[in-house]
Amino acid sequence: MASTIFLALGSNLGERRANLVQAIQRLGQAVHIEALSNVYETPPWGVTDQPAFYNLALAGVTSLTPSALLTFAKQIEQDMGRQPAVRNGPRLIDIDLLLYDNLVYASEALVLPHPRLHERAFVLGPLAEIAPHVVHPVIGTTMQRLLGQVNRDHIVPIGPIDLATQAAPFNPFAWRPAQAAPFAWGTRTYVMGIINVTPDSFSGDGLARADADDAAWIAAALAQGERFWAEGADCLDVGGESTRPGSSPVDAETELRRILPVIEGLVARVPLPVSVDTSKAVVAAAALRAGARVVNDVWGLRLDPGLAAVIAQAQVPVVLMHNRSRPKEAQQEARLGGRYVGVQYNDLLGNIQQELQFSVALARQAGISAHQIILDPGIGFGKTREQNLTLLNRTDAIKALGFPVLVGPSRKSFIGYTLNLPPDQRVEGTAAAVAVSIVRGADIVRVHDVLAMVRVARMTDAIVR
Repeated sequence: MASTIFLALGSNLGERRANLVQAIQRLGQAVHIEALSNVYETPPWGVTDQPAFYNLALAGVTSLTPSALLTFAKQIEQDMGRQPAVRNGPRLIDIDLLLYDNLVYASEALVLPHPRLHERAFVLGPLAEIAPHVVHPVIGTTMQRLLGQVNRDHIVPIGPIDLATQAAPFNPFAWRPAQAAPFAWGTRTYVMGIINVTPDSFSGDGLARADADDAAWIAAALAQGERFWAEGADCLDVGGESTRPGSSPVDAETELRRILPVIEGLVARVPLPVSVDTSKAVVAAAALRAGARVVNDVWGLRLDPGLAAVIAQAQVPVVLMHNRSRPKEAQQEARLGGRYVGVQYNDLLGNIQQELQFSVALARQAGISAHQIILDPGIGFGKTREQNLTLLNRTDAIKALGFPVLVGPSRKSFIGYTLNLPPDQRVEGTAAAVAVSIVRGADIVRVHDVLAMVRVARMTDAIVR
């Protein structure tokens, strides 16, 4: 459920106006911004021997809980370069949560409404401009009346920031219906964190274990999503059906029971887009209603004829993966897992390109826009160890089809059979695969070990981009 919030932003170091604009853009990742006050120049509060501030107030709607919103705001401050300083000292950017609906709340980290809201002209001036009739939930007085009770002689209006142009959200994963996915393709690699809500993941990280009750594994999935966000993930991919070699399919009801509470919880707690890993139209539709913003189909729209129409109607991005898997025909080895042997391609790269182009044609015929299509070469899906190694090293051949590319080598058996290592010891092998895929043109990497692979991606980007 969305909540109405009011935030105060301030800056008195560097390019103050530019700092405010950047913070507003970043807040747009998780807050639908409805109103901005004018910018006001105000004298410093507390520590007076410092430059004057630029302040403004912001009204918006968010699905984040108060604590998640606070964490998000502090992460923006940190990402923008705010350094620890004396209390009320100089700040490159300061973001304060003033009001969250009519909530009255207190914890060690957060008090709502903001405890000094009614005393500070530099907060009340901008806030009363955009919310004059909003009532303070504790004092019971409107913001306009509270403003009349403080000295505002030194609060000087500077002018507005245009929300539609200057402060339009720039987050490359802030997807919206009827809008081209505003990826900054080629400028960086995006990291998709895997959340397996299954009991039988090949990688050993399946959360929906038979020996745990629903509440326990849902809590574990949400905690994992929050950790992935803190570790630098750009997107979270939630799946409720294992696609490992040797796996058995599950029905839509089981899949939905596993993923819906996780998607709903992540949307409320984490300001990252959530992808649903499914090939079923009914599952995708329910996941999108629950807040998912991407569909990741390992069968490239070839399994369920109704899936393409669901995606087209929702106007969200889709990942189309190449897949020749026959899970029941895979060879199993207890320590290293399942693998495919003896799979024949007339022309490995040419065949994969052609079959991905067929999936693209299905998408386009259903009305999915070209700018919403992402391709995945399908590492591990119906390919031998040698074919996977070749394909990974030729990610550029998939990139040549003209679409962004997602590569998912994480912990897969081609690494295990190359290094003779079980899934929980494949971090270094995954790191090598991720680095090579980026060098060859990958735009997104789908991984289990987010913290390590974020570092690999950032270092590889520093070298090649």
